[in-house]
Amino acid sequence: MTTTEVHERTPDTEMIPVRVVDSDVHPVPRRGELVDHIPEPYRSQYFLSHRVGDTIVYDAPDYAHSYAMRVDSFPTDGEFPGSDPELAFRQLIIDAGSDIAILEPTVKATRLPEATQALAAGVNSWLAAHWLDPHNNWHQRWRGSICVAIDDPAGVAAEIEKWAGHEYMSQILIKAEPRPAWGDPANDSLWASAVKHDLPVSCHLSRGAFETMPMPPVGFPSYNHDFMVTYSLLAANQIMSLIFDGVFDRFPALRVVFVEHAFTWILPLMWRMDAIYEARKSFVSIKRKPSEYVKEHIRFTTQPLDYPEDKTELTRAFEWMEADKILLFSSDYPHWTFDDPRWLVKHLPRHAREAVMFRNGIETYHLPEFVPALKDQVRVH
Repeated sequence: MTTTEVHERTPDTEMIPVRVVDSDVHPVPRRGELVDHIPEPYRSQYFLSHRVGDTIVYDAPDYAHSYAMRVDSFPTDGEFPGSDPELAFRQLIIDAGSDIAILEPTVKATRLPEATQALAAGVNSWLAAHWLDPHNNWHQRWRGSICVAIDDPAGVAAEIEKWAGHEYMSQILIKAEPRPAWGDPANDSLWASAVKHDLPVSCHLSRGAFETMPMPPVGFPSYNHDFMVTYSLLAANQIMSLIFDGVFDRFPALRVVFVEHAFTWILPLMWRMDAIYEARKSFVSIKRKPSEYVKEHIRFTTQPLDYPEDKTELTRAFEWMEADKILLFSSDYPHWTFDDPRWLVKHLPRHAREAVMFRNGIETYHLPEFVPALKDQVRVH
């Protein structure tokens, strides 16, 4: 793949092949834009009655001024980065060259599953009205997420049924913290709904309120850097639960995406799970090696890219974990950790570039292979 720029005007009817699918873009509501979408009684009794504070600070370079966002992603009207679909379109699609972007809005977990579900319902309604509508998605590049609270099974099923038929909703979005573990049969209604509607289930890391943060055996993390590493451990536990508790045997068509949990740790985890499986086959009921379930059912997004000083080490890791099977490109726009697709593609093995940058995304999210051409869009080939 090489980078070229296209500057000529192309007719609206011209279609171009998808070459970059971005699996992690964060839209946020403008001030006052979300509240009317949250159903009652939770709007008044829970979210407007008191402020739920963060339990940990997202620290980043120059945090006080950029709020951990790209400094050029603040709209001129004073709103927060990610709140302006037109600016996001210009920076992400036209300038960086992404062809389709999966939108993943934030739903803050609360103490009450039904309140979290009400917030998720409001976010879904807001996303459909302000990003996926004909005015803001005229270019057909945005794809949405059906946000649900995994610890509210009845609400999950109802919310998925409500939005699964939407033209631009491409996945179900959950959090990893709420108990029980994903392999527990209590979560089967979620997996069943996902398979019924042929939607992948994605999990994005989060900073849930109160005790819903990831809880390592040694206690809550003290700093953001502790937290970021801890989340990979939480994802590892959920993957083991999915596999060893037989979720993929019960739902063989299920697809699960881990967003922003890093991914290089999956290689030693696959080795370890396979070793335990070989030694204890008579004690487990799963039908295949754990690594085979990972490669068939689980995907990871590329951001954050763990980048060692010796690039050959990363290349070997990509090859050993069969990156062309399990990775999806993601930018994490508009955060300060944004990975430009033109930068990221250079760090992938050549044989895996097309798979990671767009083919896996098209397959995972059932996306079109062609989209309308746009004036001045940078193309990544």
